[in-house]
Amino acid sequence: MSLTLHATKVDAQTNAPGLPLVMAHGLLGQGRNFGTLARGFAAQRDVIVVDMRNHGDSPWSDVMDYPAMAADLAAAIKVHTQGRAHVFGHSMGGKAAMRLALDHGAVVASLTVADIAPVAYTHSHADEVDALRSLDLATIQKRAEADTALKEKVPDPTMRAFLLQNLRISPEGVTRRSNLDILGAEMDTMVGWDDPQGRYDGPTLFIAGGASPYVLPEHEPAIASLFPNARIERVPEAGHWIHAEKPQEVLELSAAFLTETEG
Repeated sequence: MSLTLHATKVDAQTNAPGLPLVMAHGLLGQGRNFGTLARGFAAQRDVIVVDMRNHGDSPWSDVMDYPAMAADLAAAIKVHTQGRAHVFGHSMGGKAAMRLALDHGAVVASLTVADIAPVAYTHSHADEVDALRSLDLATIQKRAEADTALKEKVPDPTMRAFLLQNLRISPEGVTRRSNLDILGAEMDTMVGWDDPQGRYDGPTLFIAGGASPYVLPEHEPAIASLFPNARIERVPEAGHWIHAEKPQEVLELSAAFLTETEG
């Protein structure tokens, strides 16, 4: 059963907008991570940025798999558009967007996938989830205190800042913005891929980080089998968080692709 995702709309800055764009973030992220990109895309179209299930301000559920996330996105398209939209997804959100296109292709005008492939990976983000779960929220009142508490397990300050977005800090106390118990329990599902049947014949763009190991030449046959009209663009020197590291390059590639699909 699909969930009603929290969504933020960025209105188009033109009187003749193209089809809307729905954006899906990655694991332990939130829709607001797409702020810069969303505003850029809004030059030509309405943009709907969602929090995925068990993240941000969206509902929590014991079910955390790609068919369920795809159903959530299909429901969001039904609610926030006239029934059809372009879809952009990064990492976990990219896998959910791919599954959306495979399971609910009629609602997907085009698909843009940022630095992820339709394959199972051997890595895990369990350490990051466990680090967040280890925080004693009862002893934390300020973000700086949470940062200090997380420092030993997550030495990289950029990664700590990203992870700390999963805490909601208010005068009433500190609570979690993501369902860490379920995310930890379903980690294998999220880094995996269950080889769905069928294919999506619509226009598809994969944007890969040139310095990222997530979309490699050996992944291209899997991409071609499921998305026969896909092309792959690589952004030099970009890592996995390609939209944060190289937002202008990602925006230019994606916006040109969207314009092309509507031409």
